[in-house]
Amino acid sequence: MKLSVLIPCYNELDTIQEIVDQVRAVDIRLQVRDGHAAKSETPAGAVEMVLEKEIIIVDDGSQDGTREILPKLAQLPGVWVYYHDQNRGKGAAVRTAIEKATGDILLVQDADLEYDPREYPVLVRPIIEGRSQVVYGSRFLGGPRKAMFFTHMMGNKMLTLFTNILFDTILSDMETCYKVFTRPVAEQLRLKSHGWGFDPEITAKILKRGYRIYEVPISYNGREYNEGKKISWRDGLTVMWTLLKYRLTE
Repeated sequence: MKLSVLIPCYNELDTIQEIVDQVRAVDIRLQVRDGHAAKSETPAGAVEMVLEKEIIIVDDGSQDGTREILPKLAQLPGVWVYYHDQNRGKGAAVRTAIEKATGDILLVQDADLEYDPREYPVLVRPIIEGRSQVVYGSRFLGGPRKAMFFTHMMGNKMLTLFTNILFDTILSDMETCYKVFTRPVAEQLRLKSHGWGFDPEITAKILKRGYRIYEVPISYNGREYNEGKKISWRDGLTVMWTLLKYRLTE
């Protein structure tokens, strides 16, 4: 079984090398009850599974020097790099990454070091054990985290509440970067959003197709604006409009 790590990248010169190093260093080795790709029996009767992984980087028109170092990363085993001629937004970059991915499980990883790849085993376990086809890593289920801006936290909670009302669910963190899903789920979604509409669109389409999202706690090391944080209150309006649009249409 293979995990495809999808990394949309825009002006991340200071972090792209580090996040690739972190992802490559992760050994996704699980003891599970499911026998897929089992390597050995454990004393408890479970089996050990080791996931192969690939890294798909899509540079979305970076202008800060990121594109100059990506060819070096593309020479690393299991790393593939693709380029957009101009900035089209996170959603467009993730769509390109999905198209290029060959894994059985797909995981979205931002390039900004806010999320820790060492949590991949926790994120993929519910899928491997057959409990769900979609897993979100939640920053609000008790995992360690750097203190967020109060306004960011409240904005996230309001958007998540809006999602729960529209789609009759109980998510705690709709806007999380860590969205993990199987290939069959990805093939059904037909994503269209370019920018910040990606998170609400994929969530809306997953829920409308009858999938229940499994949440697991993760850690979070949020960036400050002077460290490259890009989201603003206008993006929140885009998220709300996108949620409503996909609740009423496809």
